[in-house]
Amino acid sequence: MTMPFYVAPEQVMKDRAEYAQKGIARGRSLVATVYDGGILLVAENPSRSLHKISEIYDRIAFAGVGKYNEFDQLRVAGVRHADTKGFAFSREDVDARSLANLYAQFLGNVFTHEMKPLEVEILVAELGWDSRPDQLYHIAYEGTITDEDRFAVLGGDAETIAERFGAAFSEGWDLGAALRAAMSALAGPERTLQPDDLEVAVLARSNGRRAFRRIAAAEIARLLEQPAPAAGTGRSRARRSPASAAGSADGPDTDPPAGEPGD
Repeated sequence: MTMPFYVAPEQVMKDRAEYAQKGIARGRSLVATVYDGGILLVAENPSRSLHKISEIYDRIAFAGVGKYNEFDQLRVAGVRHADTKGFAFSREDVDARSLANLYAQFLGNVFTHEMKPLEVEILVAELGWDSRPDQLYHIAYEGTITDEDRFAVLGGDAETIAERFGAAFSEGWDLGAALRAAMSALAGPERTLQPDDLEVAVLARSNGRRAFRRIAAAEIARLLEQPAPAAGTGRSRARRSPASAAGSADGPDTDPPAGEPGD
């Protein structure tokens, strides 16, 4: 009689975490930060059609890193949930916190019960209004939510990029200064990024109820031509970094046939 195959639950969770971290680490990173006019989201993504950053609802944006087909399914589910809730109740009842909780529950269930975890990290950002603060919710692959303060970094090299960006962060800076700092942090000292290499969007208070707006490459280039800002002293709260072993990746997803942006 053969003995049944047994693996300790701790080892199973460890293996799943390592699998998800390696997948996320192969993707390009993303930075989101507050500025004087709203929230800026910057992702390294040369694709013009496969977006990492999208609108979910009024004043709410979604961003993802990792496998494109997996985080895009989460985006679509978030849009449907927000539309249904806004129609059944009111538009004001749709908020980033409830969306982040739903995403966290789903990712946690998949990580715990499914054979393969989702190789994604996502961000739900909400522009503050009526004296409410801006919100940045970072949801990791295993369902952990982090309420980020002032800026958030997602991706395989998040820890290093966050250090570079934190050194440049300045409270109340304008859009151009925030964009230049985000681009510099994503590129690092050994690379140079061009406007066409970036996907940039904002949640701007000046845009009204539909606060989300994409920034084209021409406008990115104009903003980057302005004088560089002085270094700040701001810091972000503790964040969960998925993996640093794989370093900065050249492709945002782990599954090129699925149409990952940037390949």
